[in-house]
Amino acid sequence: MASIQEFLSHSQDEIIGCLSRASAHEGFFQQVHAQTRAWEVQLECLRAGLRSSQVTRVLPSDALFLEFPIPRRGKRADAIILSAGVVLVLEFKVGASNFTREARLQVEDYALDLGDFHAPSAGRPIVPILVATEAVSHVARSGFHLSPVRGVHCTGAMHLAQTLENALEEALRDGPLPISGRAWHNGEYRPTPTIVEAARSLYAGQNVREISRSEAGAQNLTRTTEAALSAVSHCAANRRKGICFITGVPGAGKTLAGLNIVHNPVLHEGDLGVFLSGNGPLVKVLREALARDKASRTGATLGEARREVATFVQNVHHYLDEYHGSDSAPVDKVVVFDEAQRAWNQAQSARKFHREFSEPEMMLRIMDRHEDWGVIIALVGGGQEINTGEAGLREWGRALAAGFPRWMVFVSHELAAGHQSTAGDTLFEEIPTGISVHEHADLHLRVPVRTYRAEWLAQFVEHILQGEPSQARALVGQHLQAYPMAMTRDLSQARRWVRARQRGTRRSGLVASSGARRIKPYGLQVAAELDACSWFLNSAWDVRSSCYLEDAATEFSIQGLELDWACVCWGADFRRSRASWQYRAFRGTEWQAVRSQERQRYILNKYRVLLTRAREGMIIWVPPGGAEDPTRLPEFYDGVAEYLEECGIWRAEAGPSA
Repeated sequence: MASIQEFLSHSQDEIIGCLSRASAHEGFFQQVHAQTRAWEVQLECLRAGLRSSQVTRVLPSDALFLEFPIPRRGKRADAIILSAGVVLVLEFKVGASNFTREARLQVEDYALDLGDFHAPSAGRPIVPILVATEAVSHVARSGFHLSPVRGVHCTGAMHLAQTLENALEEALRDGPLPISGRAWHNGEYRPTPTIVEAARSLYAGQNVREISRSEAGAQNLTRTTEAALSAVSHCAANRRKGICFITGVPGAGKTLAGLNIVHNPVLHEGDLGVFLSGNGPLVKVLREALARDKASRTGATLGEARREVATFVQNVHHYLDEYHGSDSAPVDKVVVFDEAQRAWNQAQSARKFHREFSEPEMMLRIMDRHEDWGVIIALVGGGQEINTGEAGLREWGRALAAGFPRWMVFVSHELAAGHQSTAGDTLFEEIPTGISVHEHADLHLRVPVRTYRAEWLAQFVEHILQGEPSQARALVGQHLQAYPMAMTRDLSQARRWVRARQRGTRRSGLVASSGARRIKPYGLQVAAELDACSWFLNSAWDVRSSCYLEDAATEFSIQGLELDWACVCWGADFRRSRASWQYRAFRGTEWQAVRSQERQRYILNKYRVLLTRAREGMIIWVPPGGAEDPTRLPEFYDGVAEYLEECGIWRAEAGPSA
């Protein structure tokens, strides 16, 4: 960091020496000679561009930053110029003669992350600039956006001065917003990672404090980790078996907490911990993301990386199957069980694997084989059961009371008393005699971290599902103004709405209920199996990617994961009529009423999952239906559209989110 005048007054060798010492200290750059040559070219371009432009004559005290870290990506912007309060983010492609899509997205990502997660940058004009040093042309602006993050400017070295002037002039139309370089540099940077980004960061050695956006969220996650590890230490010291339940509001980071616990250095000695999930797509996506990241960071082959990361996240059904047929104790002393309320009951366990016990009871039996101590850490979310045979929280309580009264049980007050975050469920109706239950306040995650623009989204969705439109509408006006939402009857309009907002490598996608079978005439097939890894991880121009907006992910593929922008495709399985919800299932050639309360709850929970997947904003597409088709009549959908408007969601064609 230096003022622009200081940068211009120092020799190039001095600056490269400073950069080399800093990068050597941090171990960031391994190819020293190639990096030094790149710095030489970048510095020549910068010095020539700054000397020839008006940037240095606006506010000479403003600052230049070289190799500025973008923690959320684990990468660095080549240069950032802070002038008159405008943030110019520069990415150099040395030797390049054209502006690739990947390079444009890279620099736009840096700018978006600063705008969303760097406190002093919030609300300031941020201009991403791509410099292909050998390009002979320049593009004044790639796209125009009303948000503080402007469109990408693309330029060759010879036009850098003009590009800097144009970008600054455009950004300063509303006047300067001066801030000192030191104050800007020292500002808080708190990213909110997706679960995929969080897993990558934790696997690479970071911790939740480094990858969590809000201080409250970081403290909450840290305290919950410490409370769970304290329970582990207590059981180990006293040679006892224990089960520790972690609860939390939707989007509070229960899975993130579990990954942080099992990858904590406290558990690394002897590889004591394992992370288990019954969510097959989540396991596949996290494993593939970790493997791709490791291969790119270390040079290992993708096959080698996949084999190595396979033990970090495991499928709970496979884990149970491995130990069910033997009497041996598992090698793991600590097992983190994600979405524990979705573990299978005895009937489903018998149907799928011919086992005689429910999965909660099986896990307790397996961990009880340890001669000294062992701990299960169960991550519990309320209202997330979406499939037949998911046992729910009470099955854990039943299994504990029936066969494991000597186990220690650690819970939050919310779980002990019944809370919205657990859908009102408790572990026991009454605590059985002899079972030791310990309450700990920090075993509940209270701060949402998924939806950084809308901490009230989960509550808003709850009002929609519970038939409380006035409360939902009030939340839109009070707390959800920074979270764009819209509704449309036109699928093409929905796609345009999403594409207009998707920037950088932020992810967008279509999501739909697995019961929405009659959106097939619109080209969406929910019955087809989704390639989850390609859908969640591949680039936006890959036809298998979520961002292509062709394939819709159902609740089974999307649960536990998230998108930045979502189009929720509403089905006729969940209708609104006479001020109440109507539940339907498509059987053969017609819709049939769903009368089972359990199956009704699954449908309700499906839409709770779908409506809470988007981090930045969402549009809901309600099909228009067709009078000529009895399986998708307009009246199946019209009530939903009217109700969503009553809840405060504007039509995309006319509302403020248009």
